[in-house]
Amino acid sequence: MSTSWLLRFGAACGVLLGLSTAVPGLVEAFIGETAATSFVIGVGAAFGGPALTAIYLRQRAATGRFGAVAYAVNMIGLGLFAGVAFALNMVLYYLDQAVADEVLNGPTGVAVLGSAVVFVAGTATFAVSMLRARVLPRVAAAGYGVAFTLLALLAPLPDSPVISAVHVLAGASLIWLCTAVWMSTSPGVGEPPTASLFPHTDTPANRGTVQITADRPIKGETPDDDRDHLGAGAGRRAGGCGHG
Repeated sequence: MSTSWLLRFGAACGVLLGLSTAVPGLVEAFIGETAATSFVIGVGAAFGGPALTAIYLRQRAATGRFGAVAYAVNMIGLGLFAGVAFALNMVLYYLDQAVADEVLNGPTGVAVLGSAVVFVAGTATFAVSMLRARVLPRVAAAGYGVAFTLLALLAPLPDSPVISAVHVLAGASLIWLCTAVWMSTSPGVGEPPTASLFPHTDTPANRGTVQITADRPIKGETPDDDRDHLGAGAGRRAGGCGHG
């Protein structure tokens, strides 16, 4: 499996996540929350992990240790908040408001708050790492940090045009970032597509090593020995022609 494939897979997942965030938000701005928009948002959260990984891999050489820590915190927060998004849109949406409020007033509410805190911390630090790296579009990186932070903070509130606008901004920023990641996988930009996640596989680098090894003299022989062998062989061929 090449790094190029992983980048493209993650970028494609990011575009899907961006669409599943922006389109329902735009629809809900006009007709309010529906079962269809809640379903799309709840399921779309599953694409976050591959998208975040692709973004990190694209800029990891420029982010250093800070970028690695930011990625780790954001990944954990994203996993937690994806569960929150699924529960809010696929479970609590279908409950009576009184029942949903009772659920959120218990331990579930504490878990949701804790997940939001980790997600906000990871999102903010990862956005800073993107801005510092200057590998991906800075406007999109800033939009990612601001919009997804607001999504977490506004999640418990009733739907409003402001929340819909934040959904659109978050989705657009993510699509922009992941499109840049996809475009960077072409030869000559970023890491070469031939790079492999598994060095033992048959790659051009490994084939080059084999070629270099084959060009070296056999152990116990010297280049002079090789020339002697070639000279002897040529003499035998010349002698054979003379006998003919």
